[in-house]
Amino acid sequence: MPRRAPLAVLMASPEDIETQFYEALQSADLERLVSLWVGDEEVRCLHPGGPLLVGITAIRANFEAMFARGPVAVQPTEVRKLQTEQLAVHQVRERVLVPGPEGMQVAWVWASNVYLKTAEGWRMVLHHASPGQPNDQPELAPGSGVLH
Repeated sequence: MPRRAPLAVLMASPEDIETQFYEALQSADLERLVSLWVGDEEVRCLHPGGPLLVGITAIRANFEAMFARGPVAVQPTEVRKLQTEQLAVHQVRERVLVPGPEGMQVAWVWASNVYLKTAEGWRMVLHHASPGQPNDQPELAPGSGVLH
């Protein structure tokens, strides 16, 4: 098994957490994925078409069931970022391979990943994903340049 750097190093920035999150999905690494979250019952996760998961216990159980079917073939393709000293919000366009009647098909998903700086470094507090379309572009408020 490859040796990983200590978690404190891996969680030095929101970008580090995001990289770790997608790598954990791609390798179905439950322990790694759960370690990226703030470990309390206030965190939230919402997958396309799924129920709102509240708390690390529910999130862990959901990803455990998901990983029982194998790794998630997901690639972040675009990221828009907003960050303060304590909070980071990343809107990510995800390319997901899903099995279909004619083999593997591409599904597009928009995800909002929210990270909080804690005493242990950056941690995830929200992953909220919604279905998208191949040609989707973020809608910008007229003249503002801000995602809405």
